[in-house]
Amino acid sequence: MTVPADVQIPEGDLIRSRVVADAGVTLSAALDDELTGYAVVEPQDALLLGDGGRAVLTFEDGVPVLAYDPATDRGGSDALADFAAAGPYRVEVYELPASALDAAHGTDELRVPPTEPADRLADDPSLAERTREAAPADRLDAGEGQSAVEEFLADADRIEAIREEAREEAAARAEEWGLSDQLE
Repeated sequence: MTVPADVQIPEGDLIRSRVVADAGVTLSAALDDELTGYAVVEPQDALLLGDGGRAVLTFEDGVPVLAYDPATDRGGSDALADFAAAGPYRVEVYELPASALDAAHGTDELRVPPTEPADRLADDPSLAERTREAAPADRLDAGEGQSAVEEFLADADRIEAIREEAREEAAARAEEWGLSDQLE
């Protein structure tokens, strides 16, 4: 997916920059502060390995609206799936007027259901419920069809990739233990 040029998010006013152990801290603070703006989140592997991986999450009145992973050029739920890594995270939070996010928030392929970041990144049911309560009704109706497990099970390519990786690992271990003949 290539992000259209009109979807650029302008630079906002930095209001917070810190390292957090859990993505839920950032999501909860955005909800409490009714943030309209965005957060740039960099996971621990990017911090340690310097690979530049990061995700952008936008918010309107504290409720997540879109997710984008510039490294993979994937947006929406796919970006969250790429990003579901354990903390710590370096987080920079920026504030913007809602009108500055209109073009980005209108791009369907980047949007996420309001509670999905809390479910996927924080695995926090109470935060997901708080987010659901704060989300506009039209956003809840539009995007909460599948749970993370249902969505994962529907992704046949991802499941096959996991199976192939497991097969390769089993073959390597069998060879290491001298059991290669038993696998054939």
